[in-house]
Amino acid sequence: MRQIKEKLEIRERRIFSEPLKKQIVKDLVNKRNSINEVMSEHQVSRNTVYRWLYQYSGRHEQKCTLVVQMQSEEQRKRELQQRVADLERIVGQKQLEIDFLNKLLEVGSNELGFDLKKSFSSPPSNGSATTSTGTPTV
Repeated sequence: MRQIKEKLEIRERRIFSEPLKKQIVKDLVNKRNSINEVMSEHQVSRNTVYRWLYQYSGRHEQKCTLVVQMQSEEQRKRELQQRVADLERIVGQKQLEIDFLNKLLEVGSNELGFDLKKSFSSPPSNGSATTSTGTPTV
């Protein structure tokens, strides 16, 4: 029974001063400490640390996730965005080339009088045709 009482023993409520909370939040924001370090150093829960962050940091709002990325990840992201922009530009140039060639086929078809897209051989000549044996047909 005594063991149960010890386990159920209520921790003494601690009150942290406002300047201390602000200093802790400032250290978190400036990345001098991590949340885990603050939790272990001051013996507070993760929820308490986040509550202080929301309360004393202008950058953090509740129900907002703070994504911290390394500088190399940010550089990689910029490189990938540049690569996407380059590829989009190349695709746009190729589309213009395709549109030009399609218009050229259309104009050529109108000039020659037959559809160049469907017919890959030249139209029959007006001269006399010959059979496979070489004899002229009438």
